[in-house]
Amino acid sequence: MIPDSFIQELLNRVDIVDVIDRSVPLKKAGANYSACCPFHNEKSPSFTVSPTKQFYHCFGCGAHGSALGFIMEYQGISFVEAVHELAKSVGMIVPQETRPEESIRAKAIPGLQEVMQQAANYYKAELRKSPRAIEYLKGRGLSGQIAARFQVGYAPAGWQNLETIFPDYRHEVLQTAGLVIDNEQGRRYDRFRDRIMFPIHDQKGQVIGFGGRVLESADAGAKYLNSPETPLFQKGQELYGLFLARRAIREAGRALVVEGYMDVVALAQYGIEYAVAALGTATTPVHITKLMRQTDDIVFCFDGDAAGRNAAWRAAMNALPALKDGLRLGFLFLPTEHDPDSYVREFGKEAFEALMVQALPLSQYLVQELSVNNRLQSQEDKVQFLNEAEPILKQIQAPRLALLLRKRIAELAEISADEMRSMIKLPETNRGKPRSAPRQARTTMSLQRRFALMAIMQPHLVEESDQEWAIGGAGEDEMVRQVVNVALSSPAARPAAMLHALEAVVDVRLLQDLQRELNVLDDSVDLASEFDGARRQLKDVYLQRQKASVVDRLKEKNLSQLTEEERELLKSIGTR
Repeated sequence: MIPDSFIQELLNRVDIVDVIDRSVPLKKAGANYSACCPFHNEKSPSFTVSPTKQFYHCFGCGAHGSALGFIMEYQGISFVEAVHELAKSVGMIVPQETRPEESIRAKAIPGLQEVMQQAANYYKAELRKSPRAIEYLKGRGLSGQIAARFQVGYAPAGWQNLETIFPDYRHEVLQTAGLVIDNEQGRRYDRFRDRIMFPIHDQKGQVIGFGGRVLESADAGAKYLNSPETPLFQKGQELYGLFLARRAIREAGRALVVEGYMDVVALAQYGIEYAVAALGTATTPVHITKLMRQTDDIVFCFDGDAAGRNAAWRAAMNALPALKDGLRLGFLFLPTEHDPDSYVREFGKEAFEALMVQALPLSQYLVQELSVNNRLQSQEDKVQFLNEAEPILKQIQAPRLALLLRKRIAELAEISADEMRSMIKLPETNRGKPRSAPRQARTTMSLQRRFALMAIMQPHLVEESDQEWAIGGAGEDEMVRQVVNVALSSPAARPAAMLHALEAVVDVRLLQDLQRELNVLDDSVDLASEFDGARRQLKDVYLQRQKASVVDRLKEKNLSQLTEEERELLKSIGTR
């Protein structure tokens, strides 16, 4: 693991303007710099970089972060790789921790993330030891390079293989991570056995789950077995391959959504590196929103059989709430005898991409599916058509798309748009939501957050005496205490380094709120005055709270029953 102290020093030393300008040319815009966002398509710049805060923020798609975050997002590399890349640019050497192997094995299992990475490393090592698994992958046309890129591994046959790397095999974290199963008799065994293993990564490139595929010669039940839902992994929020595909998606200007892990890997083998897959569930609005951060052109690819068509319809229905004008969704159906893996192997990249051009636009696909079994000849046919279209139309919030689709539905039912509006209660689409400036959209900050925000911007303003009243507690009070501690230990830290140091000690939701406020903070604010005002008000709030607490504890006692210490406490509170 890379020490946090090194990462903070790295963030203090690099200049985010230089880091981003090497990849995205920036223009001076007042105190900040701006450019068209590299993470979504736009014509006018909404991407800003603050040299004071050492943060970037896009007011269009919401992308934001530090220099490390930009390197990861733009280059599509992991956190560790980004640290090495950034350190190299400023001549710093990343410290490497070297510990004896036996001490590593004897160490108590530290947490979910570490456990998942250890399991991934084990599966990769086991693949190299299994000629049978290697031959299977070669038979599917996969090279060693592609297998290494996707960190493909192999879970060997047997019931308790993971015990070789986790001596405390009964540790609760292994079950929480979904790596083992306890049966009704209390016997524990590995979840994945005799399967090709596909690690699933989050946006930082960290392993959060696995997909296991049986070898064709195996008789092990379901073809694919996924990790269960865990604190790290929620199937409806993750897409297999997205971490590795981000750069290719932006370069190609489109994303391809397929059904299986092997499809993603096989397509990458043939140069189609912008493919991702849903993880054993239909595509969700969260998936669509994640892909929209990368591109406005998304093609869904399904097998041409009945199962594929059913999956396509579920994906279309789930995508409806996330639709926005300008987003293009296409639906591609392969010949019934093919899936993406077999098609690209037989016909190659050019043929596959030529087929993608023929994908049905969402609006056309919806109309086709609504009318495929409806001849629209009788009045009853048209009533059925409108009944089936109504719930679909109600979910579409994109004004222009909704309007045009309604007109097309009305034409097919041979009624006017006004008549359809009178029959179906649909939300208004002719008025878009007003776009407020980011600063106007901000909610009122609590004193705790205001104090923390100013301290993050200028940690040298925090004094030793602040530890006396910032005694913590829960929620925002604990956040204040931690901010004071971090600021006192690093008074010269930049905001990005402060936030990184706070990641380990502050609730993630509070930290996200602080970062959002930091992104839109006016650089012209007198930070010292703001901080002093927040400190005075917050100290007074804490004093009044302490006074009320003491009075509540002592009010049941008579004055004559109070100890000398309690009398002094009441006196000191009353005179402060």
